[in-house]
Amino acid sequence: MSYSDRIEEMNQTIAANGAPWGAIDGESAARMVVQNRFRTGLDIARYTAKIMREDMEAYDRDPANYTQSLGTWHGFIAQQKMISIKKHFGNTKRRYLYLSGWMVAALRSEFGPLPDQSMHEKTSVPNLIGELYTFLKQADARELGMMFRDLDAARDAGDQVEAQRLQKAIDDHETHVVPIIADIDAGFGNAEATYLLAKKMIEAGACALQIENQVSDEKQCGHQDGKVTVPHEEFHQKIRAIRYAFLELGVPEGIIVARTDSLGAGLTKSIAYSKEPGDLGDQYNSFLDCDEVDAADIKNGQVFISRDGKLLAPKRLPSNLYQFRPGTGEDRCVLDCITALEAGADLLWIETEKPHVEQIAGMVDRVREVVPNAKLVYNNSPSFNWTLNFRQQVYDAWAEAGKDVSAYDRDRLMSVDYDGTDLAAEADEKIRTFQADGSKRAGIFHHLITLPTYHTAALSTDNLAKEYFGEQAMLGYVKNVQREEIRQGIACVKHQNMAGSDVGDDHKEYFAGEAALKAGGKDNTMNQFAAA
Repeated sequence: MSYSDRIEEMNQTIAANGAPWGAIDGESAARMVVQNRFRTGLDIARYTAKIMREDMEAYDRDPANYTQSLGTWHGFIAQQKMISIKKHFGNTKRRYLYLSGWMVAALRSEFGPLPDQSMHEKTSVPNLIGELYTFLKQADARELGMMFRDLDAARDAGDQVEAQRLQKAIDDHETHVVPIIADIDAGFGNAEATYLLAKKMIEAGACALQIENQVSDEKQCGHQDGKVTVPHEEFHQKIRAIRYAFLELGVPEGIIVARTDSLGAGLTKSIAYSKEPGDLGDQYNSFLDCDEVDAADIKNGQVFISRDGKLLAPKRLPSNLYQFRPGTGEDRCVLDCITALEAGADLLWIETEKPHVEQIAGMVDRVREVVPNAKLVYNNSPSFNWTLNFRQQVYDAWAEAGKDVSAYDRDRLMSVDYDGTDLAAEADEKIRTFQADGSKRAGIFHHLITLPTYHTAALSTDNLAKEYFGEQAMLGYVKNVQREEIRQGIACVKHQNMAGSDVGDDHKEYFAGEAALKAGGKDNTMNQFAAA
């Protein structure tokens, strides 16, 4: 419905209710409706799921159409990110948000900072999703509010051409609301617990949920040691539970991202149930590290499986966990991926120990032999030392090609001494093109950085503290923060406006008319930034 149509609709509704509604202005009411496009989280989930599905189809047609996101731990960070994207690129196309369980644990738990081990309150995740979308909706209201003010000014000036342009701009307004891929960890319990939490996350607005195949009560960060996986059937129950949650809430297009941690996980808590040789349970158990046992030499507490007529004892640790054979990680990842897609997942996530296109592609090629349109979400993780990894990759490639690398010490390639070298320049170019290369070669539909704003907050705060509490004092803030905000056109330099003061003034005027006590008068110091 166009802006003009919305006004007419409101005028008719007001007229139909007679004198008691006589003080209600139809255009003001229409503006409030336009500024609140999404009434519920489910409205958002349905809208954004459709966007993701369309983007997935576009990627299948051309892998240059990959998507990206940055991990976000606060609504304000999400809001500023999307405002920045619209400012620099004109639209939010193929740009999402990622909600990292790591950052929820580290920054949003009532227990204080926690490691990424699913110890934080599970309700923190849906609460943060709701917060992110509250801030994005507020960005819509703020931007539209400024357009309404410009429209009023054009009308007052008698500039009908500008007024018509602004009405069209209002009709064509692009929302700041974008898809979010949200981390549900390992489900925070059994399949029923996964289903209950998934519903809360979807109701808050999430259209895509990422779940991993680790055991819930031993869940570990994907880039740390001690990861423990579960048999496929247990994982598939949770995938089905999430699908049921999407269907129950009327979001059938919802996306499930199945993550495998098997590449770095050498342990399992359970021996899979198997009915017959070659079934999925038997395939899982085939990776167990076992010793053949003589029936006359059975030790206390041993557990046994039979395979090919032999009695085998899986290696059982004091932790009561079983270990996999070394070197089986990639094979287990491939099996995890194929079976997760067959169980109803839409996208895959392979957690790796380094960013290496050919390593990822090697596994995806095998998956695509069975599921040709298999696609990945890939973690461009800050846990990787990107500089060192890519310099070493270039070093190794040069050495293999017979190029002289005697000027470089492979173990010291992170050193600033190498920053101006040809090797460093080639490595940086590979980092720059990693996402495009990975999407073309390795089936990566979505690239995300899990923890970027955690690190940017730390870096910028360190730089400000060093200057402000040092000799630069107030100049440390003015020169490096405020002056740069003004000159780079950062919207929140007008922080009262960003926090909703002008929208509040508009409402005061709607509600109180001439009696409104507005904050945005001539004495508001934000007017000092009018030229900015």
